[in-house]
Amino acid sequence: MKKIIGVIFILFASIVQPVDFQKGLDATNESAYKEWFPLAEQGNAGAQYNLGVMYENGRGVLQDYKQAIDWYRKAAEQGYADAQLNLGVMYANAQGGLQDYKQSYQWSRKAADQGHADAQFNLGVMYANGRGVLQDDKQSVDWYRKAADQGHAAAQYNLGVMYANGQGGLQDDKKSYQWYRKAAEQGNAGAQYNLGVIYANGQGVLQDDKQSYQWSRKAAEQGHVRAQYNLGFMYANGQGVLKDYKQAVDWYRKAAGNGYAAAQLNLGVMYAMGQGVLQDYKRGYMWFNLARYNGLDTQKLFDILTPQMTQKSINESQEMSKICLDSDYDNCG
Repeated sequence: MKKIIGVIFILFASIVQPVDFQKGLDATNESAYKEWFPLAEQGNAGAQYNLGVMYENGRGVLQDYKQAIDWYRKAAEQGYADAQLNLGVMYANAQGGLQDYKQSYQWSRKAADQGHADAQFNLGVMYANGRGVLQDDKQSVDWYRKAADQGHAAAQYNLGVMYANGQGGLQDDKKSYQWYRKAAEQGNAGAQYNLGVIYANGQGVLQDDKQSYQWSRKAAEQGHVRAQYNLGFMYANGQGVLKDYKQAVDWYRKAAGNGYAAAQLNLGVMYAMGQGVLQDYKRGYMWFNLARYNGLDTQKLFDILTPQMTQKSINESQEMSKICLDSDYDNCG
């Protein structure tokens, strides 16, 4: 049985962005600033935090990262977990000064020790990548699990990746599946894509093409490029779904328009063979050309196609390739 051409997507999610206002606070104007400033001056940690959010995002005040850091620090030093988290993120992202992963770690750790799931996730990222601390997969797994147990989807996804690759302990396909499933059910596109691959290949679960299609579809509809490619492959081959060349072309085109070389190559094949579209050697050549530009060896396909084309058609196809690329795939016909 043919398998989907795809591998587990291994990429640690980046540090999460700061949390927003808490419990319905909607401070977007100067009046809110005037209300909170006196409270913040009196040492109210919640008001200090909210001023930090306002200055960071330019809500009701001119954006000023240094002011944001100052107010976050005042709240953070009083043990306000959200402020500690945001201060850690600002140091990681060099907002308001030099990038400082050690400071980022210290403030993130304070929030994480209070049970803040986003901060626990960020510590997992730091330990996984050696940012501000020595790289340590076991510590990374521990912090991801703390956040994952609180329902943090990105932590669940990253934990699935680590179990899939045996980072921080024994490789375990079943645990990897379990964590991907939790994240996928929360709408995490990377986890949905990985479940599609897992079901296609029977890794830690019984092989199931229909389940593979369903999870791949969820990820593809969120714009996951590899899932879009895999969905095209499934429609082209009737894997987990009825064969449908038009659907295959549509999904290949979505992935191809995002620069995915394998989808560009397969889309070229569909045009060259007239599957799901009218046969069009020029457009087939164009997509082969773009796939080659993006790193695939398409010479054998050119050797088959070019003898059936005139030099004028080849020149036009090359010009079409240039127009498509220059438009960032917006004008590919």
